[in-house]
Amino acid sequence: MQLSIILLILLVLYIVFTSESKREAFKIIISAGLIALFIRTFFFQPFTIPSGSMIPTLLIGDFIFVSQYKYGYSKHSLPFSLPLIKGRILEKKPERGDVVVFKTPNDNRTDYVKTLIGLPGDKIQVKEGILYINGEIVERNKVQNSTIRVHNNYLNEFDYVEVLPNGSKHIVRELKGDNSPSDNTIIYTVPENNFFLMGDNRDNSIDSRVLNYVGFVPFENIVGKAEIIFFSIDRNNYGLNEFWKWKIRFDRIGKLINKKVNIFYESS
Repeated sequence: MQLSIILLILLVLYIVFTSESKREAFKIIISAGLIALFIRTFFFQPFTIPSGSMIPTLLIGDFIFVSQYKYGYSKHSLPFSLPLIKGRILEKKPERGDVVVFKTPNDNRTDYVKTLIGLPGDKIQVKEGILYINGEIVERNKVQNSTIRVHNNYLNEFDYVEVLPNGSKHIVRELKGDNSPSDNTIIYTVPENNFFLMGDNRDNSIDSRVLNYVGFVPFENIVGKAEIIFFSIDRNNYGLNEFWKWKIRFDRIGKLINKKVNIFYESS
């Protein structure tokens, strides 16, 4: 339906551009649009981060490029998730620790970004904030703690380096200690051709631990791998009517997302 509307608009615009010079300009615009569509479909797609579920890895206001080709292509690689591809073609399996964008299984439309934790056949559980994979404790080392104010309450905030079984390291954050509902879960057995994903902000993330909303993510629903932050804005609670008060986070531009933990955390 949306594609039909776009084609209709393009047809109307072409009719409007009656002179030869205007038609040439129109052709240039169309060509540029087709090139952009090709890049977006087969190579890189931009996304923005609207929530804090991946803090500290990704911040609200980060703009990221996601590589479409890393895991092959599914219908969700196409604009509007057009059902032109069945399953996945040219597939390459994602790895633990990859930060991926996917369509939530409950509606197949909403884009989420999380860290891949569990592979098909894995048994995943969280007990008192500690992640277990196949019955084995996943190593985590505290690297930083601070106190923050949230709605007139003061909360302890802890950052840990978590080391997954394949050696991949990433920073996870605990805001409410190790006794929140998300810190004590059932044992999840990941079905075939599905994955288990979690937010790095462990106490503030709706992810595979919430079975009735996200749950296990089919391989087909994975859009791609988050690669780089190409822009970042700190809105600091200012709306569009005060956009001039927004701050650009220059220190985050060009930051690679899927990489080893930085030296500061590893040496702490």
